[in-house]
Amino acid sequence: MAHSTQTSLFLFLLLVSLGKVVSATLFTIENRCSHTVWPGTLAGNGAAVLGDGGFPLLPGLSVQVKAPAGWSGRFWGRTGCEFDGTGKGKCVTGDCAGGMKCTGGGVPPVTLAEFTTGSASSGGMDFYDVSLVDGYNVAMGVRATGGTGKCQYAGCVVDLNRNCPKELQVKVEGGRVVACKSACEAFKRAEFCCTGEHSTPQTCNPSEYSKMFKNACPMAYSYAYDDASSTCTCSASDYVITFCPNHSS
Repeated sequence: MAHSTQTSLFLFLLLVSLGKVVSATLFTIENRCSHTVWPGTLAGNGAAVLGDGGFPLLPGLSVQVKAPAGWSGRFWGRTGCEFDGTGKGKCVTGDCAGGMKCTGGGVPPVTLAEFTTGSASSGGMDFYDVSLVDGYNVAMGVRATGGTGKCQYAGCVVDLNRNCPKELQVKVEGGRVVACKSACEAFKRAEFCCTGEHSTPQTCNPSEYSKMFKNACPMAYSYAYDDASSTCTCSASDYVITFCPNHSS
């Protein structure tokens, strides 16, 4: 036990000397939409499940969840949900396996916020983005707080549903557009999905649809190989994830 304690202390002091101490990351999730959003969460790499996988978030409210160092996963917003007292039910957009508490990812089209938080092996660096690769259902922004480095704002803060091309629209009864598909989801073609002979950055180029997404939301991923302008980095930061960040009422 004494040897283990000495080893742990040595590693801690080594990381301090290298400026690479990492700690838990606090995510504040807030809803500025005029309607309820049901955030969903999904952990990767065997990491901890945050917020029990999903919960309701009424307009004007926020919640906080804490992720351990090295956490990797995603957040998204579900809309038009109906759940019973046991948590069983469905959502019009962003639905997931598991009901209220997601055990799988959101069904496209869905706006995603993706994170890999710092670990000792990554030098304490966080990587994050907002992605439209799986389409769009609700405006979303990510702001880093208290970190060091570039710490860019990421997001798609406009309502893409208003200008979604007809061939990409997802509508509910009455004709209201509630989501906008990606070209991959809509057409299932390799050049849009970056699969098959189009599975490399050299052979998968932005399409007219991904360019439309990028022009509207330059701070978000628009297609699979949109890394250069869309992946953000920060160190020792907490994050605020906002649904409908431009909503003023």
